[in-house]
Amino acid sequence: MGSRRQFLQQSILAGAAFSVPAFDLLGYMHPESQIPDAPKISLAQWSLHRSLRKGELKAEEFPLIAKALFGIQAVEYVNEFYTAELENQAFWQQLRRRAESEGVKNLLMMVDEAGELGALEKKARDQAIDHHRKWMEAAKILGCHSIRVNAFGKGSREELKQSLVDGLGRLAEAGGELGMHVLIENHGLHTSDAAFMVGVIREIDSSNLGTLPDFGNWCLNKEWGSTKGGACTQSYDPVRGLEEMLPLANGVSAKSYDFDGDGNETQLPYKDLLRLVKDAGFQGYIGIEYEGDRLSEAEGVRATKALIEKTWKGLE
Repeated sequence: MGSRRQFLQQSILAGAAFSVPAFDLLGYMHPESQIPDAPKISLAQWSLHRSLRKGELKAEEFPLIAKALFGIQAVEYVNEFYTAELENQAFWQQLRRRAESEGVKNLLMMVDEAGELGALEKKARDQAIDHHRKWMEAAKILGCHSIRVNAFGKGSREELKQSLVDGLGRLAEAGGELGMHVLIENHGLHTSDAAFMVGVIREIDSSNLGTLPDFGNWCLNKEWGSTKGGACTQSYDPVRGLEEMLPLANGVSAKSYDFDGDGNETQLPYKDLLRLVKDAGFQGYIGIEYEGDRLSEAEGVRATKALIEKTWKGLE
């Protein structure tokens, strides 16, 4: 196992050399667990989506990539990179063993394009629930505690609320049967209206249903919710949104887009957002989700990690 691990480390580092500063090729970054009083940090696979789509990194090596390149020992998967393996139990068992052999925790699976849980037609909701349940079963084999879902649907607010209470409620029931949680992320349109979504969750009143608030997805008039580049014309206040969703959170997604010369995020009020998380006594993981273009993916992940740690320490 030792020789294989060393080979994989060298292969990953070589394959990612285009985006990794030369000094980091000398060895591992130190895990955050070695830093006193550090927040618990995880890595969202979406941070590396360009490299994964191009085949420059392999999805099945994600746990080792997180540890070898960034010193991060907890990961959040994205279902897009595993669609061919959805019902392949042996694949998920092997991926879990791979993570455990590296001391990396599998936290959750982010599920996209699996049907609208708030669809007005019951048949469409039934299909979405069934598809999400399959991903939940895969995530359970991986050892994850949750799947992250989108609460999309169409119709008036009242129609949406009724559909979402049914779709999300029944999916949460399935989660209870499997010992899994269902987490809703603000991802644009009505899902980024924190007060509305919290109202839906509280009406369902399930211990298996919660939130994964994202620092950056607060656009109310655009699907997926990105506020990148100031293109969004109608946004929910990110501090207010996080404050409203945080009491139901089982994870936090630290979105980042770009950084100034001092390492500060240029589009999001990171200090205010992290202060909310810290003051709330949040005990879960803060997941890095770099989505910028100017820095490479590796540089963006490192910059986000450094900003979280620096800001967190400064809040003492």
